[in-house]
Parts: sequence; C-alpha cells; structure tokens
Amino acid sequence: MVQNGILLIDKAEGPSSAQVVHRVKTALSAKKVGHLGTLDPFASGLLLLGVNEGTKIADIFLHAPKSYRGIMVLGVETDTQDSTGSVVEVRPVPTVGENEIGMLKKKFTGDLQQIPPMFSALKRDGVRLYRLARQGKNIPREPRSIRVEALELKKLENDKIEFDVTCSRGTYIRTLAADMGKVLGCGAHLKSLRRRSCGHLAVEQAITLDELEQMHSKEIIPLVSLPSALSHLRSITWESRWLSRLRLGQQEILAQIGKPLDGEKLVNILDSRGNLVALVEWTAVTPGGRWRLFRVFHS
Repeated sequence: MVQNGILLIDKAEGPSSAQVVHRVKTALSAKKVGHLGTLDPFASGLLLLGVNEGTKIADIFLHAPKSYRGIMVLGVETDTQDSTGSVVEVRPVPTVGENEIGMLKKKFTGDLQQIPPMFSALKRDGVRLYRLARQGKNIPREPRSIRVEALELKKLENDKIEFDVTCSRGTYIRTLAADMGKVLGCGAHLKSLRRRSCGHLAVEQAITLDELEQMHSKEIIPLVSLPSALSHLRSITWESRWLSRLRLGQQEILAQIGKPLDGEKLVNILDSRGNLVALVEWTAVTPGGRWRLFRVFHS
C-alpha cells in the first residue's frame, strides 16, 4: 500500500513535469501526486513529487535553494534562450580565458536583478507570456530579485562553458546563461540543464521512472518519509493528549513551544512513533509573535 511521503525522480530529457506526475500517479495508484517545483521538458535531473499527504509540503521545497549543472553555447542566441528555440542571432566568439571566467563568476554571484524571459509561464493580464511570445510579441517585463549562492564555470571548448550554480527560487537558468553571453559580447543559449539538488535532497537519492515501475511490481516504493524530508527543521515530540487538542484546532497550546530559535520559521510536531502530525509556523501578525498551524497531516 502506498503511504505518504516524497518521491525523488531522476527525470529524463523530454517529458514535462505534468507528464511525469501522471505516469507516477498511474504506477502507484495513489490518490494524490503533485510535483514540488517544475522542471522544463528539455531539462533532466531531480524532480520532487509529493505522494498523498506529501503534497502538503510543496511550498517548502518551492522556496528551497536549488542547484543545477548546465552547458551554455556561446555565439548563438535563441528566442527561448535554450536549445529548443529558433536561432535569432549568431556572433563571433571571443577568446574566453581565466580572466573572463573569473569576471563572470564575480558578476553573477550574489544578489542579482533578472528580467524573466518571454518564454515563461508568468502571466500578463491573465495570459501566459509564452503564448504572447509565440505570437511574436515582446512585452516589457520588470526585473526580479534573485540570489546566486554559488557559481562555478569551466570552459569545455571555445564556444561552450559548463557551469554549476546554486540559486534561489525564481531564477531562470537559461536567462542566466543568456545574460552571461551578453556580458561576453557574443550572446549565448543554454544547451543542456540538469537539476542536482533541491534543499537537502539530491539527485543521487533519486530513481528513474522505469526503475519505479519495476519496483512497484514488487511493492517496494522508495518514498522519503515526511519527517526525513523535513529533517532540516527542528522537531518536537508531543504526547497524544496534546496532539488530540491540536487536531481539534486548539492552537493556544502551541505557546508551549516557546520563542523560535535563530530566526526559524517552521517546526515539526511529531507523535511518539515519529510520525509527522503538524507543521507550525511562527508569525508576527500579533504583538510579540506566535506559533500557528501551517499544515496538519493524517497518517
């Protein structure tokens, strides 16, 4: 029987995140399956899927930092900023040495402003930007704040650079590649992309869809339990009598948790068997702040 948890899939290039969700839901015969952050069809790597009660923690991993490995091609710009688009300009590629690599690393690490691409799911007046882009329209977009925690670059060939990046939510990696190409004066597009981690979960822990279907035939489903998926948060174990009151919505008992530690925002509440019962959130909507229920889970 399929339980609750997080399934780590190593997605191949090609299928959309929605197609992966459908295939997993069919394979597991699960009531609920949802992705915890999309991955473009042309990209590969880690795709987190919430199964049943696991869908309730999507917000946490949507906001988690993510790391990728990509390869950018210099001198060729496309309308989508990646290899799926049409070529819009070709320019000579300058010599890229250690100085240029160092300059890119310095310029594109830290807090940045990034203009989202036209080929994106963002909306303008209720219409997805990619739909407008397919009509040949180019709508002005406001830059958004992103953060690149780490960036390492390595020249592969004269016109190709491989890079590893760890970044915040809302970062478009293909736009990052295109912007680096602009700084070099020749333009660029993203040739390939692989997500390596999301928060503390890594692609090395993941399985492919084919492996999942083979495992399911033997009823061996490698789900990451909710307490394990949220192990980066502080956990508190409560007695049944407190948990019963919590499930009834009596949030005043959360005061016994005390003040948050080191600016923490979320805390796990576990039962005596180590099952996740609730996530509670620190909020400052009242003077002095207080804890309130963020999610309640059912075994």
